[in-house]
Amino acid sequence: MDSIGLVELVRTLVDIDSTTGREGDCGRWLAAYLRYLGWTVEEQHVSGDRINVIATLEPPQVVLSTHFDCVPPFFPGRVDGSRVYGRGSCDAKGILAAQVLAAERLRAAGERRVGLLFLAGEERGSDGARVANTHPLARGCRFLVNGEPTDGRLGTATRGTLRVRLSASGRAAHSSMPELGESAIEKLIDALVRLRGCPLPEDALLGRTHYTVGLISGGIAPNVVPPHAEAEVTFRTVGPTADLEPALDAIRPLVDTSTVLEVPAVRLKTVEGFETAAFPFTTDIPFLDAWGEPLLIGPGSVLVAHTDEEHVEIAELERAVDTYAALVQRLLSE
Repeated sequence: MDSIGLVELVRTLVDIDSTTGREGDCGRWLAAYLRYLGWTVEEQHVSGDRINVIATLEPPQVVLSTHFDCVPPFFPGRVDGSRVYGRGSCDAKGILAAQVLAAERLRAAGERRVGLLFLAGEERGSDGARVANTHPLARGCRFLVNGEPTDGRLGTATRGTLRVRLSASGRAAHSSMPELGESAIEKLIDALVRLRGCPLPEDALLGRTHYTVGLISGGIAPNVVPPHAEAEVTFRTVGPTADLEPALDAIRPLVDTSTVLEVPAVRLKTVEGFETAAFPFTTDIPFLDAWGEPLLIGPGSVLVAHTDEEHVEIAELERAVDTYAALVQRLLSE
């Protein structure tokens, strides 16, 4: 195995299907490559054949971290002009490749206090991060530099997520005599309409909470009054999820509510001299709090992540190598 350049590393990683749940092959290839480069590598079990990859030289003071799972559907990479295309090229295998090259540059300069933490499962609940947070190395780490597509800007804050299942119950009846039944679908619709009118929390940095009704189902047949109906609502939160309780209380007379996923909003460390911005998405950071004070930065735009034209500019990747190396040096000097 030969060491490879930035674009070649991105292409190699992109061409390994690692949609969430299928990260095993990509994780093992990455672990083998980092061992070849001379890193001490641990393959931390997550589930099944899925692993996190932890690479160190000495106990790290700063860790560069991102995820190597991707959303479906998988499609392989290609280089077209100044861009690398393919699933994960932007989110987040291009970022991962830039972090590897930055860490290699630091190692070549004699810096051995930097580590690499590459995670499974970010796209579906951060199960890899939750496992990584228990690792003994985390206790001695001062800073976690997490990579997501931020257009090269340091994050000041990220929104959280609260995904709630709304369940409505009714009573089945023949549709020719609806008065004998009770429509769960109509209850659910009434709850969603009521939710639309509820005031939601706001924050000076992150703005107003918003939500999406992402899933909806119910009923038995077109000619039966529906006895059950469900929806899943995803709130993009700007503060404590408890602040949403008044809105949920307003619809609870119509539906039962249960939490499916909760990811808190976070405030992040910034460094003078780096452009900053707040971001509406969530990351692994809330589940990696044992790894030190968090920062968020990476090449690429979230606007093309998860799309069928996912790509990253090669020039952005090259700048990211410089940025990660410089940022680590600044943090180690604190």
